[in-house]
Amino acid sequence: MSVQAVKRRLSPGNIEALKGERPIVSLTAYTTPIARLLDPHVDFMLVGDSLGMVLYGLDSTVGVTLDMMIAHGQAVMRGSEKACVVVDLPFGSYQESKEQAFNSAARILKETGCSAVKLEGGAEMAETVDFLTQRGIPVLGHVGLMPQLVNTLGGYRSLGRSEKEAAKIRRDAKAIDDAGAFAIVIEGTIEPLAREISETLRAPTIGIGASPACDGQILVSDDILGLFSDFKPRFVKHFAELAPQISAAFEAYANEVKARTFPGIEHTFQVKPKA
Repeated sequence: MSVQAVKRRLSPGNIEALKGERPIVSLTAYTTPIARLLDPHVDFMLVGDSLGMVLYGLDSTVGVTLDMMIAHGQAVMRGSEKACVVVDLPFGSYQESKEQAFNSAARILKETGCSAVKLEGGAEMAETVDFLTQRGIPVLGHVGLMPQLVNTLGGYRSLGRSEKEAAKIRRDAKAIDDAGAFAIVIEGTIEPLAREISETLRAPTIGIGASPACDGQILVSDDILGLFSDFKPRFVKHFAELAPQISAAFEAYANEVKARTFPGIEHTFQVKPKA
């Protein structure tokens, strides 16, 4: 990557400064080709542990490893020049202690060259967020629905409907804000509560299944491209329907190979005539 490209890259501080200026645009990226396509259009790309489900067919994000996150973080960095790149800390790589979190985060930053890490958790992770930020590691927080806790939540569902849940999400968001996160993802939270939190926090909020009033929005790129048809979450909008087109292309290729119409002679290398 050129020195000029590094100078152009948005930093976590740039993202933080966008609060109150304009909506922050973000999507997930897991591969170099997608990162190249996203880079001109987003403020930051998240190399999310959702890759476990999107790319590896896992039932949840719990099985994702630190090595997996680093490999995909490296791939995304190779395709990005402008956008800030944030990499998820996967389950089990940071919850044990703040020192474990620092070691995992430092490894991600060193081995990928990304700008920040993301971790899930509220008040119980505030000390860890403060520990990381005080040591030069920018942190994107994540409250509300936390996919890494799906086994204790009893599945994926919207949160904040009871006063007990709402109070916890408020406490969590404030604790992570006070700890120094440069931005905070609010996921799967009822709209009025997400709106209220966005209006009270210092850090910008990034909504996913939250509120239009959040300071920014994020979705899984494969979801907005219509690559999955089995299930469409309420908060997802398909901006394209690529799955049928891709399936049709594969079918056309298979049919032409079977019919021996592909490859044609124009797709082969011929012996050049001697001079």
